[in-house]
Amino acid sequence: MQGTSSLAQTSTPPPSQKISLRVHLATVLKKLEFRTKATNVTVIMRNPEWRARREDHLPAGFPTIDMGPQLKVVEKARTATMLCAASGNPDPEISWFKDFLPVDTATSNGRIKQLRSGALQIENSEESDQGKYECVATNSAGTRYSAPANLYVRVRRVAPRFSIPPSNHEVMPGGSVNLTCVAVGAPMPYVKWMAGVEELTKEDEMPVGRNVLELNNIMQSANYTCVAISSLGMIEATAQITVKALPKPPTEPLVTETTATSVTLTWDSGNSDPISYYVIQYKPKSLESQFQEVDGVATTRYSIGGLSPFSEYEFRVIAVNNIGRGPPSELVEARTGEQAPSSPPLKVQARMLSASTMLVQWEQPEEPNGQIRGYRVYYTTDPHLPLSMWQKHNTDDSHLTTVGSLITGTTYSIRVLAFTSVGDGPPSDIIQVKTQQGVPAQPADFQAEAESDTRILLTWLPASQERITKYELLYWEGEDGTQQKVEFDPTSSYAVEGLKPDTMYKFRLGARSELGVGVYTPTIEARTAQSTPSAPPQEVECVSTSSTTIRVSWVPPPAQSRNGVITQYSIAYQAVEGDDNTKHVVDGIGREHSSWEIKDLEKWTEYKVWVRAHTDVGPGPESIPVHVRTDEDVPSAPPRKVEIESVNSTAIRVSWKLPISNKQHGQIRGYQVTYVKLENNEPRGQPVIKDVMLSEAQMRNTERVNEDEEKKEREWIC
Repeated sequence: MQGTSSLAQTSTPPPSQKISLRVHLATVLKKLEFRTKATNVTVIMRNPEWRARREDHLPAGFPTIDMGPQLKVVEKARTATMLCAASGNPDPEISWFKDFLPVDTATSNGRIKQLRSGALQIENSEESDQGKYECVATNSAGTRYSAPANLYVRVRRVAPRFSIPPSNHEVMPGGSVNLTCVAVGAPMPYVKWMAGVEELTKEDEMPVGRNVLELNNIMQSANYTCVAISSLGMIEATAQITVKALPKPPTEPLVTETTATSVTLTWDSGNSDPISYYVIQYKPKSLESQFQEVDGVATTRYSIGGLSPFSEYEFRVIAVNNIGRGPPSELVEARTGEQAPSSPPLKVQARMLSASTMLVQWEQPEEPNGQIRGYRVYYTTDPHLPLSMWQKHNTDDSHLTTVGSLITGTTYSIRVLAFTSVGDGPPSDIIQVKTQQGVPAQPADFQAEAESDTRILLTWLPASQERITKYELLYWEGEDGTQQKVEFDPTSSYAVEGLKPDTMYKFRLGARSELGVGVYTPTIEARTAQSTPSAPPQEVECVSTSSTTIRVSWVPPPAQSRNGVITQYSIAYQAVEGDDNTKHVVDGIGREHSSWEIKDLEKWTEYKVWVRAHTDVGPGPESIPVHVRTDEDVPSAPPRKVEIESVNSTAIRVSWKLPISNKQHGQIRGYQVTYVKLENNEPRGQPVIKDVMLSEAQMRNTERVNEDEEKKEREWIC
């Protein structure tokens, strides 16, 4: 034998005898193996005697193993396939032996199965599947065994390790946390929790692979250990739970530096544990407002800018750790430094006490930025000179003063400024007064505000102790509009009406007494509110671009009629005839467009089209309707009531009626008549097509066909 032995039998013994004979033969073959290295020998069983024969002496059709199983190594739980193919006459049946015993696939619950090819397939392999496998081919001529092949099932072994080790946590007193621990390995380890030497997981409840420890109402810090155990070892990992309270308030807040717009604070942390950052809160002392905050301060010294000059503020500091904000520190107060006023005196007025002496009065600036030390009154007869060349009159912190030695019959321009110990503030706007006793002073604080698209309200402060008989108002449109003059009785406000929308107007106001008109105010201006356009878009044109589309074009309304900024356009269109006479609207066409295409219209249909412009207030009037008809298209319905009449033995008359009017899609210019010869009700030969064109008179006639359309017929004789 050449490392291969075969067992043959001419008649099949009972299964029990086959098993005992196979075991006995294995011993015989072992004894023969070393003696038959050079000769092909086949052991043949003939019941009841056994003998060995040469391979060339086997009976015809004896089974042959064409492909036997090979050595195979498979990982546990994977699929292993042991191959086997055999031939003979008749075709042999294939079975399998493992360790000299038959493989019973019926007891494996489908895990082990023999494929139609003869191969043995083992799914989800186990350690017990390991062994020596033989393929057996059997037919009526005998039985042949393959060479044995070993199957090794490799069991993967990996020491336990943590794929998700427990992590450290910081919690508030009474807080809760879940500690998760995940370990892997082969075999999978058991996982338990311990606190010191105390086991927190019962031995009979240890989960495999993952264990979550729930901790509630935590009041003190502690360490918790996760232990993973398998047959290959034990590992540990510890999580630290730190109970951390909110930080204490910072101590000793101090103001170390001040300027007119900033304050510098320092403080002590007041905490032994690390602080993430600080929050500074501040607000004006005089206001019951919310604290403003400066967040993310990393040091114990910080300058807060953007404050108002000469103002008292309250400050406090809060420490923040990774748990949250602690309580605030004690309040500390500080006043910012002085600065020159940043606004002029308010409500400056002047009036004549005599022909050469005037009284000037005012109110304190809105933003004095410190203690007002006094005021400077500047006056001149030439307001175009720089302020440094005006005459100056200084006064203390009172709110009125007199200026004498003036030139009579002259108009003086006056400006007032306030100053602190740091410097001068800005001067007020120019007011004017005429040095003529008994003439009213210039109205003060003259203001204009639009109330609507046609109305502007004017307000002012009337001069005290003045005998005003009338006010004179001058106003005009734009830069060079026609000046209008209005007189009215003494009051402190006046509404100018009947103005144009979205138009700039300018105003001047003077007061009159029995002795004359005082100085007019400087010119002020105001724009009326926007309104809807008072005119439609111009040059509206419509062009049919296809049988279902129309392009509409236009130019904006005239500038004087827009009454505001044009924000969009809208187009309305309506069929003059047809079933759909609804008025459709296309909205939201951007102001940048001057044309638009209307789509999905009816074919060969006349439409009316309108365009209107919109402002933010609303739409203006519609343009005059423009009529347009969509292009012609092929009819979408055939001629109706087609009839055929025999004229003679070689001619027929064909008659029909027009298609439905809304399916004609244009002017009918002719017809096509198609006919073909029939034999036994089957067409024979090529169809003949004849064009029947209408004359101009007939086409004009079809245009007049409406109600009588049903009576109109067309005919053609073939």
